[in-house]
Amino acid sequence: MLLHTASEVISLLRLRENETAEYYEKLAVNGNTKDDLLAFAKDNRRFVLQVQQAYNNVISDALEGGFAFNIETTDYEFVLPSSISDADAIVKMVAVEEQLERLYTTASLQARALIPDVARAMAVIARKRTARIEKLNTL
Repeated sequence: MLLHTASEVISLLRLRENETAEYYEKLAVNGNTKDDLLAFAKDNRRFVLQVQQAYNNVISDALEGGFAFNIETTDYEFVLPSSISDADAIVKMVAVEEQLERLYTTASLQARALIPDVARAMAVIARKRTARIEKLNTL
């Protein structure tokens, strides 16, 4: 499904953030990386709020009708495995985080002209994802 409006893209971001937050919480039950993984889950929920607040502060019906995006949802689909070892889970989550970083970066670049505040919020989250990828690689 091709997404064009900010509300559509934010809905996709919310879905992906909630999926990964729940997965990090499941992974955190076991292992010595519990605190880091719970922090990631908490951050995921904050990321959605951060973009939503930027959107609420600047959007109008005129802009929403402007079709600021051209994002294909199938480019950002992933399956979170239900039972894998902690080491395998971390490797899988690096790939998921890289995909989410690309989604935020792409959305940010596409939103710059019509909704720059939303684009900035997305760019900040993309940078946080890059830092998270580095941290996951050290776990």
